Amino acid sequence: MRRAVIAESINEMANDQEKEAAAQASLRFVKDGQVVGLGSGSTATYFIKLLGEQVKNGLHVRGIPTSIKSHDLAVSLKIPLTTLDECQEIDVTVDGADEVDPQLRLIKGGGGALLREKIVASASKRLVIVADASKRVPVLGNFPLPVEVIKFAEALVAKRIQGLGADVRIRKNADGTRYLTDEDNHILDCRFGQIRDADALARQLSDMPGVVEHGLFIGMASVVLLARGNEIVEVQR
Repeated sequence: MRRAVIAESINEMANDQEKEAAAQASLRFVKDGQVVGLGSGSTATYFIKLLGEQVKNGLHVRGIPTSIKSHDLAVSLKIPLTTLDECQEIDVTVDGADEVDPQLRLIKGGGGALLREKIVASASKRLVIVADASKRVPVLGNFPLPVEVIKFAEALVAKRIQGLGADVRIRKNADGTRYLTDEDNHILDCRFGQIRDADALARQLSDMPGVVEHGLFIGMASVVLLARGNEIVEVQR
């Protein structure tokens, strides 16, 4: 048991190092004077911290966070912020992903920020995805697909998604209460197994009344930076 715990701890450390390496590599896409989308999640957190160091050293950027957590972190690092009300075009966004397939289609939303992440990504000239190599998959679907729904329609949408062949679980907090997104909605975590036609599934979910947004990001990523050990693999669309 002790050996297993030690091995798991070593793997986690290596995984964190890979995430930080991918985030470090993404900094070259950020230029002085740009508006920068600030992603959410563990790998994006490394990027925001590294960006904060660049700002401290004189880089001039304005950030648009994709979650309350990213906003609070950016504020603590004194990264100047703006909003979509003030700026509807973002030069570059750096964000993480839960899965990436060979066509750079993504599953995102494990951290619950998929709605704001997709809005910011849609307004970005370039979306740079940073991840460790474990996120690269031949076919999407091993990671459960998050679907954000309004509370009123939760049961109805869950039943309809089950009708598409998914095992649907309502996301909950550790204390058993419903998880709430930054927009005060609920999330359904949907296991479809291998998603052979991600484009068709994305359309089906988008057309479903009560669905606010889903975690399939298709045709949005410009470049993916995958870290494996000391190596960074860059994949462009």
